[in-house]
Amino acid sequence: MSAGPRPSYDELAALVVVQAEQIAVLRARVAELERRLGLDSHNSSKPPSSDGLGKPAPRSQRRAAGRRAGKQPGAPGAALTQVDEPDAVVDHRPVACAGCGEVLAGVAPVGFEARQVFDLPPMRLAVTEHRLWRCACACGTHTTAAAPVGVDAPAQYGPSIAALTVYLLVGHHTPVDRTAQILADLFGAAPSAGWIAGLTGRAATRLTGFTQRLRQVLRTAAVVHFDETGLRVAGRLRWLHVACTPLGTFYHLDDKRGRDAIDVIGVLTALGAGQTAVHDGFKSYLHPAYDTAGHALCNAHHLRELDGWAEHDPAHTWAGTLAGLLREGKHQVNQAVAAGRDRLDQTVLTDLLHRWDQAVQAGYAANPPPPAAAAARSSR
Repeated sequence: MSAGPRPSYDELAALVVVQAEQIAVLRARVAELERRLGLDSHNSSKPPSSDGLGKPAPRSQRRAAGRRAGKQPGAPGAALTQVDEPDAVVDHRPVACAGCGEVLAGVAPVGFEARQVFDLPPMRLAVTEHRLWRCACACGTHTTAAAPVGVDAPAQYGPSIAALTVYLLVGHHTPVDRTAQILADLFGAAPSAGWIAGLTGRAATRLTGFTQRLRQVLRTAAVVHFDETGLRVAGRLRWLHVACTPLGTFYHLDDKRGRDAIDVIGVLTALGAGQTAVHDGFKSYLHPAYDTAGHALCNAHHLRELDGWAEHDPAHTWAGTLAGLLREGKHQVNQAVAAGRDRLDQTVLTDLLHRWDQAVQAGYAANPPPPAAAAARSSR
């Protein structure tokens, strides 16, 4: 059998060039896949629910500022100060003169030194009895006074302890049994587990009007932050969505992660010109339906992803540089706010932006687009 004509030198050289390009593309692809395998919620935008059983240890994005712990020089103090009107006054008089020992009983004082102790009052349940008196009319009818709103049983717990219970359950995620133990230890109360567990539902019903008002407040805010994370509810994956400002937080639990759930919340859909939505860049937030508002990407997510690049390959020095610039910018903003300014000094801002552009260009140089993408971009 004939093996056919042997390829020429030029054909072999061209084949080597093609294979070298293919190898370079495959190597880049393998490196990218290896990088993705090392991603989790601490070094990417992946939600914590995707970490599975191998959940990474928590890692703070804060970095050492080179300062000692505690109050910094020149910072305003936060010491406890006396009040003008104390709740109680206890007088202490000297018994005898510290000089000659003369008894001072009956001697008029010439002044005093005040020392105030801030403490909790004795903690016990206060029982208020409501007596619903009956009156007999000349016609023979006995009429009983109406009970105040919320006084529905011969013996019941009041709104203050109910509010504290909901605060422990929801604000601090305290389990029902531990909440019951706290109430017993602090106040001698003994509410049932059923009463405690039922409070959150009743509180949610009473907050219906508040929910609508909160939604309206968020719709009018200049900047609103959005996020979503997966969690297990009754063994099933659900999505907890949040829309918030520093003064208000709206939670929504949904089966969906994307636009359907975002539209149900009704906040992002209502934002318009002059307002900004801050989020992690999840594609649903970038739908054209939300283009009426401005968009800003969350720097906390940027920091996690930059840390992921730096961990994958220390040669990506641009990633560490960008992360450092984000932290430096935040520090500069904090200093400006503390000084009462509403913007950065133009020199500082220009320097940050210049160094940021340089680091971004270094990132592009270290990660050039594939030949096909580069050719497509150059032909536009």
